[in-house]
Parts: sequence; C-alpha cells; structure tokens
Amino acid sequence: MKRFESLSYLISHLNIALQQELDTRLKRYELDSKLWPVLFTLWQEQGLSQTELSKRCDVANYTMTRLLDNLQVQGYITRHQEADNRRAFQIFLTDNGKALEQDLVHEAEWVNERFLDVLTEVEQDEFMRLLNKVNQFSS
Repeated sequence: MKRFESLSYLISHLNIALQQELDTRLKRYELDSKLWPVLFTLWQEQGLSQTELSKRCDVANYTMTRLLDNLQVQGYITRHQEADNRRAFQIFLTDNGKALEQDLVHEAEWVNERFLDVLTEVEQDEFMRLLNKVNQFSS
C-alpha cells in the first residue's frame, strides 16, 4: 500500500496540518488546538463532569485534568463540586470563556475554509458528509 492509499496516513497528515494552522490562529489568544475541543464542547453544553467532558473530547481523564487546569488558570472555566460526589466536579465557562466563543469560532471557520477551499461547494458538502459517516461508524 502506498501512503496516499492509506486512510490513517491521509487523515493523520490532514490532522497535523489543521492543528498547526489552528495553533497559529489561536496563539494570539494564548491558546492552542488541544484546548479547542474542550471550549467547543462547553460552548454547546456546560455543567458536564470532567469524565463526560473527557469522553466527548476523546482525551484521557488525566489529560483533561491538565487542560482544565490550564483553562482555569487563564480564567476561562470554573469547577463546581457536585453535591452528591465530593470528588467529582462540573465544569462551567466563566464570562471570559463565553466571550471567546465568537472570536474562536471565527478562527476555526477560517481554518476550515482555507483547507476546504480546494474543493467545490458540492465536494465540501460531500466530504463533510462522508467524514461524519465514517466517524459515526467508529463511535
């Protein structure tokens, strides 16, 4: 098999390029692409436990701890202890974390457009549909 026939190679190559571009765009906010899924998930639903957030972002719980520590130090999230479990915390955005949404979504959209621009609009729709189909199969 040649590398350009390997799904894992192609997806990995694209992922690295996307992360590097997103990192460049997020640097001005003193963030990086590792924090993007956490913020993106919390903009959609707050009050998740760290465990649930880890699952949704596809990262290990200990990795999520470090990501949340970073976001908390920067003032973008708070942790609220769950009433029925003193060891569990719900994660909420601060006003500063909420305020980032519009700017960061704009940055991510810019990256998407930059990479998808080589495709026609019909190809873009089909590409996204197919990626979602493959991702649903793997879940």
